[in-house]
Amino acid sequence: MLLKKHFEQGTVNGVTYGNGTVAFQGVKLNVYSYIVDGVCIDTGAQSLRKEFQPFLTEQPFEQVVLTHHHEDHSGNAAFLQQRGVPIYIEESLIKECSEKAAYPFYRKVFWGARKPFQAQPLASTFTSKSATWEVIHTPGHAIDHVSLLNKETGQLFTGDLYVMTKTRLILRNESIPTIIQSLQKVLAYDFEDVFCCHGGLLKDGRKALQAKADYLLTLQEKIFSLHMQGLSVKEIDQQLFSKKYPITRFSRGEWDSQHIVTSILKDAK
Repeated sequence: MLLKKHFEQGTVNGVTYGNGTVAFQGVKLNVYSYIVDGVCIDTGAQSLRKEFQPFLTEQPFEQVVLTHHHEDHSGNAAFLQQRGVPIYIEESLIKECSEKAAYPFYRKVFWGARKPFQAQPLASTFTSKSATWEVIHTPGHAIDHVSLLNKETGQLFTGDLYVMTKTRLILRNESIPTIIQSLQKVLAYDFEDVFCCHGGLLKDGRKALQAKADYLLTLQEKIFSLHMQGLSVKEIDQQLFSKKYPITRFSRGEWDSQHIVTSILKDAK
């Protein structure tokens, strides 16, 4: 099975990044790891270990903070732990992280088999070399998802909260209403740069986050309206999301636009 891989690294606004990309049969996915002020934020995927591990070994940091447990973010956590670096994550799924990863085969194709690691629970704040950080619980994409705000620089690391403005499909267990609440939560903070774990440094990050919140709120109202008109989930999906993506077929429906509709209507019950 031939995966096309690409990796690049650099520094922007004082933050060092590694960005790995995996492509297979028309599906192309990427993920970032960030290093700033002695903190590593997310570790990249295990399938990209030959790219991420040398990058991570070369960088100076004393702790790893994960935005959430998903394998593209925690894939090299076990490697770093073996090197004596402490790993921190929101406490909800610490036990799951210490066990063999259980997720679908297609995700292992793209991101590899994440090895077990022992994590410590994140507090509401933590310190790095020269800054205090605010840990903002931002679930929706995952129950343990957090965003990280460097209160010294105003830099906000949003994990998978943003990804793109116009969400077209989501994982089966994601919640659009919860994501809206999380976006509104972070928008109440003062911040400058916004670093996304799939989009990199966002141009005008506050505007991007607000645009996503506005889009999802409008989408939610459209779905409520169509539901009140008597349309089924499938009919609403076909009307709002006519374009289908290879990842839906490849994931056997774990990624699907229909999950946007069902998550919104479930919350309305």
